Amino acid sequence: MARSSLENIELVVRTIAQTSIDNEKYFTELDGVVGDGDFGTSLESGFSAILSQWDEIDRSSGEGFLLGCAKIISRNIGGTSGSIWRAAFRCAGKSINGKEMLTAEDVVTMFRAAADGIMDRGGANLGDKTLLDALVPGADAFEQTIANGGNTQNAIDAAAKVAREQAEITKAWVAKRGRAAYTGDRSKDTYDAGAVAVAVMFENVATAWAKS
Repeated sequence: MARSSLENIELVVRTIAQTSIDNEKYFTELDGVVGDGDFGTSLESGFSAILSQWDEIDRSSGEGFLLGCAKIISRNIGGTSGSIWRAAFRCAGKSINGKEMLTAEDVVTMFRAAADGIMDRGGANLGDKTLLDALVPGADAFEQTIANGGNTQNAIDAAAKVAREQAEITKAWVAKRGRAAYTGDRSKDTYDAGAVAVAVMFENVATAWAKS
């Protein structure tokens, strides 16, 4: 029996949440090289709260569910991380207002809305060596795969592959946003924790989708 769009959203959010919890130490270590060193801890705090309040989140619609997640994030992740992850979930939710059955094109719209929300809240752009440099190319790969006749699994796999490649490519860049930007050339040849996190999230969603 096919899953509903809401069930698909739940699968993705649960996988992202579990990824954040399982990789707390790894993401924090990456961030500690030239960043604040709190990225993994912040994510774990917010997404643990989502899982602990899972049954209480609004399920009247996909939008309601994502807005509920955004509220939990805003209460449990501080600073810039909290504001950008809240914006990502909130904008993704708003982009599917009134829709019950989501198409692949709707998923692309959610990706774009999330990225736009992150840019608005964090002030970052593509090329600044942030999670956007994995998220946006991943979304592009998803969209292109669907346009070429691929199914959802093909598209998620492609997004995961490109996000991982981009996380590797951005390692050589100089950071222009966040605490890492203050270190100048020292940020070269270091991973951006956000970009790596997005890549791991895409990879784990691809695996979860294939098993479901």
